Amino acid sequence: MIEYGDQVLYVASWLAILKLLQLSVWPALRPLFGRLAYPAAYTVSLLLLLLGSFYLGLVHLPTWLVIAPFLVMLGAGLAKGNYGRAEWEGVAKWDAVFLVFFLFVLELRFFNPYVSHYSEQFMDLAWVAAIMRNPVVTPLDPWFVGGTLDVYYYLGHWLMAQLGLLAGVPARVVFNLVLPTVMAVSAVNCYLIGHLLLKRYRWLPIGLLVLVNPTAVVQLASGTALIPALDHSRHAIQNGLTEYPLFSMILGDPHALVMGMINQLFLIALLAFAWVRWSGLSSRQRWMLMALSALSLGAMPGINSWDVLVYAPFVVVMGLLLWWRARSNGETGARQALLYSIVVPALGLGLYLPYLLAIQPGSVHGVLPVISPSEPISFLLTWGFFFAVVAVAIARQLPRQPFPLLIAVPFIYLGYYSAGIAAVLLVYSLLRGRRTGRFEDLAVIVGLALILFVEVLYFREIFDNEYFRTNTMHKLYYIAWLMLGIGCTGLIGRWLTGRQRPLLAAPAARVGVAVVTIAALLAFPVVFQPDVGHGLLGIDFGGGDQTLDGLAYLDSLHPADAEAIRFLEAYSGAGGIVEAAGDDYSYGAPISSFTGIPTIIGKRSHELQWRTNNDGWWWSRISDVERCYEEPDQTVALMRQYGCFLLYVGDLERQKYTVNLPSSGLDAIYNRDGVQIYRLSVAP
Repeated sequence: MIEYGDQVLYVASWLAILKLLQLSVWPALRPLFGRLAYPAAYTVSLLLLLLGSFYLGLVHLPTWLVIAPFLVMLGAGLAKGNYGRAEWEGVAKWDAVFLVFFLFVLELRFFNPYVSHYSEQFMDLAWVAAIMRNPVVTPLDPWFVGGTLDVYYYLGHWLMAQLGLLAGVPARVVFNLVLPTVMAVSAVNCYLIGHLLLKRYRWLPIGLLVLVNPTAVVQLASGTALIPALDHSRHAIQNGLTEYPLFSMILGDPHALVMGMINQLFLIALLAFAWVRWSGLSSRQRWMLMALSALSLGAMPGINSWDVLVYAPFVVVMGLLLWWRARSNGETGARQALLYSIVVPALGLGLYLPYLLAIQPGSVHGVLPVISPSEPISFLLTWGFFFAVVAVAIARQLPRQPFPLLIAVPFIYLGYYSAGIAAVLLVYSLLRGRRTGRFEDLAVIVGLALILFVEVLYFREIFDNEYFRTNTMHKLYYIAWLMLGIGCTGLIGRWLTGRQRPLLAAPAARVGVAVVTIAALLAFPVVFQPDVGHGLLGIDFGGGDQTLDGLAYLDSLHPADAEAIRFLEAYSGAGGIVEAAGDDYSYGAPISSFTGIPTIIGKRSHELQWRTNNDGWWWSRISDVERCYEEPDQTVALMRQYGCFLLYVGDLERQKYTVNLPSSGLDAIYNRDGVQIYRLSVAP
C-alpha cells in the first residue's frame, strides 16, 4: 500500500495543479465576471485543460505540454500586476467552500477507498488507467484489445487522467481524488449561482449537493441504518435508479454521470449570468459569454452525452428568450441574443468536432412510451421535497386559475398518475415563470419537464426487461435534481430575503451556524467510519482501510492479484495482456482495470452494450480467451493475433479454465503467491 507520506504529497500536488490552472485564467475572466471571475476560473481552467490536452492527444504529442499556455498566462499576469493585493480581497470565501467540500469527500474516500466491482468502479478506473498509460485520442479500450473508446463518452475520464499526469499521481489514487474535486468545484459553482440569483442566503444552492430525498428520511425514521437507507432511496421507484449527488459521493464511483456535474452547474451559472446581466453587458462581453458557453456546451457530449440532450435545447431557448425580452423592453443586445441561440451550439459543435466524428454510439435504439409508469407514492417519496417548494410557489395561482388542473386528466385516464402530478406542477410553473421572469422559475420548469418526459417516454437500449427505463431515469433524473435544486433553493432564498427580519441577523449567529455546519460536515465521515467492518453507530461503508490507495480492495480480498498489479504498473512494454474474461458486477478483469493494459475481453456485457454491431466478436473473443489457457498449441498464435504480449494466470483464471500452457514460446517474468505472468519469447 502507498505510504501515508506519499499520499499527502499526492493530494498536495493535485491541489497545487488545480490552483495553478485556476489562477492562470483568473485575470482573463475579470472583464466579463468582475469579482466573480475567481470562482468562474475554477471550471474554465478545467475546460481549457480538457480542450488543449484533447488536441495534443489527437496529434499524438505529449499531453503534459498543455501546461505551457497556462504557465505563459500566469507569467504574463504576474508581469502585468494582475495579482495585486486588491484583487485578492473577498476571494477567501470561494477557496473555503472548495476546501470544505473537497475535504468532506476526501474523508469519505479515505475511509472507503475501495475500487470494487459492485458498481461501475472497475470501468471508471480502467479508463483513467488506460488513458494515463497511453494518453492518445481516441484512447485505447482496456477491455477490448485493438479497440478504442469511440463507443462511449470518455472526456471526463480524460480530464481527470490529465490532472493525474500533471500532478504525478498514480491512477489508483487519482480514482479517489476525482470525487472530492467534482464535489468541491460543484459547490463553488452552486455558490456562484447563489451570488447571481440572490441578495442574501447565497449559500442555499449548495444545499442541493448534500440533500437526500424523502425516501431516505422515511427509512431513517423507521430505524434503517444510514447507508442502507440511502441505498434504498435511490431505488424508491420500482426497477428504477434515482441517484443524487450526496449518494454519488458515498457510493464512491466517479462515473461520467457524476463528473458531468461540474460542467452542468457551470453552464447553469453562465445561463443565469446571461439572464440577469445581459442588458448591462457590452458587445465584447456578450461575445465572451458566448465563447465560454460554447466551451462548456461543446464538452458535454464527450463528458456525459445525456447532458447535451437537455442543455443544447436549453441554450437555444435561453437565447430566444433573451432576444424576446430585449426586443419587447427596448433593451440593447437583442440581435446578439438571437445569435446566442445559433453561435453557442455551432461553436460548441466545432470545438470537439474530431471527437464527434469519431464516436460510434451503439446503445440507444429509439424513443418509446413507458409501459409501467412510477407509482405515485414512490414518485412523491423521490421528488417530494422539491415538489413541496414548487407547490408553495404556485399555491396562490390555483384559486385564480383552476383550469390548468385539467392537464392531469388525460394522464390519469391513461394510468400515468405520477406524470399527471408533474404535468400540473409544470403548467403552473410555466404560468408563474411567465409572470416573474426569474431564472429560478426557468430552472424549475426545465426540471419538471425532464421528470414528465421520464414518466412518459424512455430511450430504448439493448436490454429490454423490467429495467427498460433505468438508464433513462438514472441520467435524466440526475439533471432534473440539479435543475430543481437550483430553482427551489432560489425560490427559498427569495422568500427568506423578503422577510422583514432576516434569519440569523446577528453576525455572531451566522458565524456560529457556519462553524457548526462545517464541523458537522467534516465530522460525518469520521463518526461513521468503518471500524472492524462497522462504524461507531453500526454503519458499514463497505471499506475499512484508511487510505487513498484504490488497490486496498484487492489488498484485502485478492492480495496476490494486488501484488501482481503493482509489478505490472511499472511494465512499460506495448501490447495487451491475456486474462480471464470478466463477468459484469462481479470480480472480473482486475488486471486490465487497475493497470490500463488492454485485455482481449474484459467486462463482457458492458462491451456488448457498447458494441452492438459485434460482427461475431462476442463468440470469438470469449472462446479465444479460453483457448489461450486450455489449448497450448493455440496460445502463442492467438496472443500474436490479438497483439497480447503478456499472459496472466491467477486464481480467477484457474477457477474459469483448465490452465494448460505451452512448454515453449512463453517466458515467465513473474511468479509469486500463486500468480504467474508470462511474456512472449519473441515479439512478432
